[in-house]
Amino acid sequence: MLRRRHGRYSRAAVTRQKTLPPDSDGLAEAARRILAGEPVAVPTETVYGLAADATDPQAVERIYAAKGRPSFNPLIVHVDSLAAAERLALFPPAARALAEAFWPGPLTLVLPRRAGSGLAPAVSAGLATIGIRIPRHPVMLALLARVGRPLAAPSANASGGISPTTAGHVLASLGDRAPLVLDGGPTARGLESTIVAVDAQGPRLLRPGPIPWPEIEAVAGRAAAFQPREPGRIEAPGMMASHYAPSKPLRLGATAAMPGEWLIGFGPVRGDETLSAEGNLAEAAANLFAALHRAEAAPPPRIAVAPIPAEGIGAAINDRLRRAAAPRGGVAA
Repeated sequence: MLRRRHGRYSRAAVTRQKTLPPDSDGLAEAARRILAGEPVAVPTETVYGLAADATDPQAVERIYAAKGRPSFNPLIVHVDSLAAAERLALFPPAARALAEAFWPGPLTLVLPRRAGSGLAPAVSAGLATIGIRIPRHPVMLALLARVGRPLAAPSANASGGISPTTAGHVLASLGDRAPLVLDGGPTARGLESTIVAVDAQGPRLLRPGPIPWPEIEAVAGRAAAFQPREPGRIEAPGMMASHYAPSKPLRLGATAAMPGEWLIGFGPVRGDETLSAEGNLAEAAANLFAALHRAEAAPPPRIAVAPIPAEGIGAAINDRLRRAAAPRGGVAA
């Protein structure tokens, strides 16, 4: 149990515990650590992020080191207002329309980085752009307000592994590399944000997510999906060919388990567990990474996943599953 001294968590108790509730004291401790240059794992509406001061080069490097993340893979910066975002990036009209329509929420915009933004260079991984969003989660928004600085926050797990949707997933993946986790319970969306690049040539979908592409089109106009400007170039997180991956082989489109497989079902396909017995895609998205974590911990040496329809958020689910099943070592999709 945590001990309090004069209404505050004692430093010794925090060191032993590693997780804190996101109450006033927990948020104060998280803000203190971030301002001291440490990364802190914090829930968002999508997955848990490993947050650090995006203006502190050493703090950003600690994110990369904790995750084992390649230096060419940029980070997403989180802010708490459109005005704060405009201090960091240039907003073409289509980008402003998307921000006004979907922020706060699970949409990341990749935009030209503003000169004099004050962001650490490693946030952009050498690119002239920055990925930015306003999250829709009370804990992350409260932390942003306390810190008063933009926070770089990729998923709080070892690079390339299964994304974390609970505090337990963070600790299992990062261990001592996550010195503090704010435990806000399971995340609601369960999939990382939709990522859209917007430049003079219009919007492009770089990563599908909780906001389906037709909703993006309705606001910003039609553009080609999955279109990096240069083949093989990483423009945003989630573009590695192998990503979100368990340590076990993963077979997709399975209607029944083969020997030695843990089957994750969906709809009419019943398995060792199911993403959604009713075939609800939003439920399946929220359950996906937790199911993969359980499958990885289960005794069978291989994993199989039932077919998932590709409409709506199903496109994002299938994107994550394809990358999870891809051979290790790929660069871009």
